[in-house]
Amino acid sequence: MGEETYKEGDRLSDKPTFIVDPIDGTTNFFHGHPYACVSLGLAVERKSVVGVVLNPFTNTLYSGIKGQGSWMKDARHDNVRLPLREPEAMKDLSGCLVAVEWGNDRQGNDYDVKVATYRKLCASKESGGSMVHSIRSLGSAELNLCAVAAGHIDVYWESGCWAWDVCAGWVILEEAGGKMVGANEGDWHPELEQRRYMGVRGGEGQDEIIKEFWSCLAGRVEVGWDNVKQ
Repeated sequence: MGEETYKEGDRLSDKPTFIVDPIDGTTNFFHGHPYACVSLGLAVERKSVVGVVLNPFTNTLYSGIKGQGSWMKDARHDNVRLPLREPEAMKDLSGCLVAVEWGNDRQGNDYDVKVATYRKLCASKESGGSMVHSIRSLGSAELNLCAVAAGHIDVYWESGCWAWDVCAGWVILEEAGGKMVGANEGDWHPELEQRRYMGVRGGEGQDEIIKEFWSCLAGRVEVGWDNVKQ
């Protein structure tokens, strides 16, 4: 399964399936911004079990295998195990660097939810917000997940992705002690194809950060739900 070969109605089966994105971060690639990657994931029984992500601009390679850990290799690190350092405890979102993406659909319910949620995340606590340390919109779902796995980013929240945008990074994150949940409140066990996700790095306070983030949601993101359930 891949972005270039996908046809409406295609769904994963329980059979071992390679899930490929030749360029994740196409807009960055088009502009020559060096935050794009090639990703290759393997799903078995619709669960991510192997992931490989390569940023050819920086020659950074991430990899992960279910039950065997995840790793990063670049000019400074010779295939070091992730996370890169012992994860610090997370107290609340005010200490978190959060990655989000705007996506291509800039109208309708999901766009409105995103804008209102980002506003609440950034707003001061005195005005009812969470005062996150800062927000980044970097342009590649797979690299965002790998950054959370490495510990460079604390939380990544997204709606509108596809399986090829997250399959490889999913297992890399989980093998680094991180957790994948759904973008909407209470979704502790997301499916690979559901298109709405949140990744949180490992460390004490992980579940509390997830709950706090969910409390900032200004509605529900509903992208692709009916299609996913068919």
